[in-house]
Amino acid sequence: MSDRETWTSRVGFILAAVGSAVGLGNIWSFPFQTASNGGAAFLVVYLCAVFLLGFPVMLGEFVIGRRSERNAVEAFRSLGFGEWSVVGGLAVVSSFVTLAFYSVVGGWVLSYIVGSVTGGYLGDAGAYFGAVSAGPIAVGAHAAFMALTIGIVALGVTDGIERATKLMVPAIFVLMGGLAVWVSTFEGAAAGYAYYLSPDVGVIADNIAGIVPPAVGQAFFTLSLGFGVMIAYSSYLGRDDSLPADGSAIVVVNTLVALIAGFVVFPVLFAIEGSVPDSGGAGTAFTALAGAFSQIPGGQLIGLGFFVVLLFAALSSSISLLEVPTAFVADRTGYDRTATAVGLGAFVALAGVPTALDTGILGWYNDIVFELLLPLAVLSLSLFVGWVADDQLAVELNLGSSFGSGFSTVWLWWIRIVIPVAIGGTLLLGIQSLLVKAGILAAPIVLG
Repeated sequence: MSDRETWTSRVGFILAAVGSAVGLGNIWSFPFQTASNGGAAFLVVYLCAVFLLGFPVMLGEFVIGRRSERNAVEAFRSLGFGEWSVVGGLAVVSSFVTLAFYSVVGGWVLSYIVGSVTGGYLGDAGAYFGAVSAGPIAVGAHAAFMALTIGIVALGVTDGIERATKLMVPAIFVLMGGLAVWVSTFEGAAAGYAYYLSPDVGVIADNIAGIVPPAVGQAFFTLSLGFGVMIAYSSYLGRDDSLPADGSAIVVVNTLVALIAGFVVFPVLFAIEGSVPDSGGAGTAFTALAGAFSQIPGGQLIGLGFFVVLLFAALSSSISLLEVPTAFVADRTGYDRTATAVGLGAFVALAGVPTALDTGILGWYNDIVFELLLPLAVLSLSLFVGWVADDQLAVELNLGSSFGSGFSTVWLWWIRIVIPVAIGGTLLLGIQSLLVKAGILAAPIVLG
């Protein structure tokens, strides 16, 4: 694999992985998942899921990728377990389905940047969202966003992905931090902080079946787990990099961005509305925030800054989602990377047209990914790492690491026992939720 591209530096890998993790899930979805699932109660479950489930699973993807030096599908064959390549195939499907609707939301972001410059959404935020969220404008913006994504991936790992994320990830932090400081001066901000940071344990106990699946799905989505992204990215790593240290940095930085997003969104909403919207639907972030921006001093400028951050976050994740199938096809067939990225990107763009025409279809894509595909992919991967690949992956985790063999032993048993139980339960709850939404079940089944 000496002819395969590699990261030019460890920082480049970390920023690329952070860029993949830091996306619309952190800034668009997280605050409104929090709002529609009990506020700080959801935050507690989400943080537990990130550190107790997400971090160990991320290390599992890292060791598979670096050990094999292959994409998400070929990695299993390279390790001698070709029959398990279906797990990588599931990850590729998850990436494809996600990008098909994710790019539509990325197109909304482009429309809102235009609206920030022209003041288009300042008069009637709801009407503006209705105009740009579905129909010809949405299709065109979706195509423009996909063109940006394709262009970056086509340039390659170092000249495209690494260079772009080195620019976008620091910009996300600077802009989000500045916005958080600005909105902290608003009257009513304190109420937003209280809602965000004061968990009601009773809410968790009363609605555990409703909170856990979206919280765990959100954790996996924001960490780019179950998509094969971290397998693909770590396949370009050298043996002297510490996977636990790199994974810790990625998880912490990703979580900080999600938390900072809450420190922007909730003070703004409470300063203007005195509360958060009851619905956490796909367009809530756009309509609620755009409406709030139209009523605060300097709101048009704040809105521009916020939606530029959102664009950087969306692109940093979309390029990783396109990289997964691109790496698979390029590795498997030897086709030119540029042509592969263009062809696959165009295919994804066509698949996303239905979601650009109907936000209801987009919502179903989102639910299927969060509540079915990601838990299923992560459960399968944890079973492979814990029970099939023997100890070779634990040995891989120790390479370049100062954490010691004790850490890898605990990690391996955690992957074997805790992760499958937790994710298996989450998957069952997610399937139940989908059946309820589809009208097949009248109400969730309560056990005990």
